[in-house]
Amino acid sequence: MTETIIASAVFIFGTLIGSFLNVVIYRIPKGESIAFPASKCQKCQTPLKWYHNIPVISWLALQGRCAFCNDPIAKQYPIVELLTGLIFLLLYLKLGLVWYLPFVAASFAALFVLVMIDFKYMAVPDNVNFAALLFALIQPDFIHAAINAALAAGGLYLIGLLSSWLARRQAMGGADVIVAGTMGALLGFPNFFVAIFLSAILAIIPAMIWREKGVPFVPFLAMATFIVYLYDTEATQLIEKIIYG
Repeated sequence: MTETIIASAVFIFGTLIGSFLNVVIYRIPKGESIAFPASKCQKCQTPLKWYHNIPVISWLALQGRCAFCNDPIAKQYPIVELLTGLIFLLLYLKLGLVWYLPFVAASFAALFVLVMIDFKYMAVPDNVNFAALLFALIQPDFIHAAINAALAAGGLYLIGLLSSWLARRQAMGGADVIVAGTMGALLGFPNFFVAIFLSAILAIIPAMIWREKGVPFVPFLAMATFIVYLYDTEATQLIEKIIYG
């Protein structure tokens, strides 16, 4: 019973964070403050009441429409809230109620923001990217996490330089290098390589479908990082089986 109560509380807290992430996703690309002013309808600009911001429930109660002008509210809002709650819940089930759980969850929440913004704008805000890295470093073994982050980021940076030289154009952005640092801090080695390989697999089909338009790679790095983080033991066993048979 206690386990269920804690898990439910973590999920609900995650949906509350998801409500804040919606603000970040909407305002950061526009260069607006995420703290002020208070939330308002994007159509009629009327400030929302507190009970209009209850994650998921408010959207359902309002039938997906503004309480003032009846303009449709994007489905993105409840989806982001639910997914953030699920991310927090899965991390809790993975780690338990440890002191660094909020920082790991915050890192993945920041990566989730990068996923949403990069898919929509094909851009990665540095402040959110560095926040993900900073939170990822707050672990019991900070030194080890920092070394892994430096190795992952430095390695990908060197690969990017070589690729750019061979292709005679920039082959990798600085945002990818920062995300690599976050991946290294969260996953360590050799699981970092598993996540890189998995991200490439996840990106293959979308890249083929939207070949002309192009597909951002950061979202696939983030998704692969989350999957490998949850299944780190299985990933390590897979590598050992490949190496040693």
